[in-house]
Amino acid sequence: MTVLDVQISPAVNDWAAIRDAALVAESAGFGAFHVFDHLAGRSLGGDTMIEGVALLGALAEATSTIELGAMVMNVWNRQVGTLVAAAASIAHLSARRFHFGIGAGAAPDSRWAAEQLAVGHVVESDLAARQRRVGEVLDLARATWRDDRTEHLSTFPLPSPVPSLIVGVNSVGLSELAGRLADGINVPWNRPGRDDFLAAADAAAGDRPFVRTAYHTFDPGLLDPDHPARVEMTERRIDRLVLAHFGPATDLPGSV
Repeated sequence: MTVLDVQISPAVNDWAAIRDAALVAESAGFGAFHVFDHLAGRSLGGDTMIEGVALLGALAEATSTIELGAMVMNVWNRQVGTLVAAAASIAHLSARRFHFGIGAGAAPDSRWAAEQLAVGHVVESDLAARQRRVGEVLDLARATWRDDRTEHLSTFPLPSPVPSLIVGVNSVGLSELAGRLADGINVPWNRPGRDDFLAAADAAAGDRPFVRTAYHTFDPGLLDPDHPARVEMTERRIDRLVLAHFGPATDLPGSV
């Protein structure tokens, strides 16, 4: 059965509203509460933002049982080692599974890149370079979070439980990388090529355990397992569905 997760936008919700929504989601039975990783609210239609790692730390304290997630963290918003240490710290603070979703970042001509350009971040134009950066994060996370890690990594945060490494994808190439190096994949459910992404990741993952997750704008109808899209997700063996709520968080259900 597909696990339902929820994501609330800090572009239009302040901390109090996000905290309250997380507690409602926890009581309602959602599997995980996800954050966005944006620096400014404009790209999400709002006039403010709460930085993702800081928000996850606050949510680790405010909640007690719901798992936490990020769908997805832009691998260019932080240096690779800083991002890996941050993910481990979130898992440590919450003492729960952290769904560490990462993405390759936007192209310079994308509306998503405007906030990075505004503060002088690197916005890589080469797709292959963006995908290599994802691989660097995955490789360093694996190396740093091993019980038998090398001496030079021995005092970095060691998370328990170890976060699940999920790659948000928008191409076959990144899907193949996720299948080889990550624990799972996240696909935008309504994006053309979705089934190709899933197939490429599956082929690369082979027989090892691999989590298939999907991303969809919040729709109360999707809470019903008999909804046509949910039925199709079951047929496609989707393990988790992240419902992204872009408006004021006032209509979360009392149970799922």
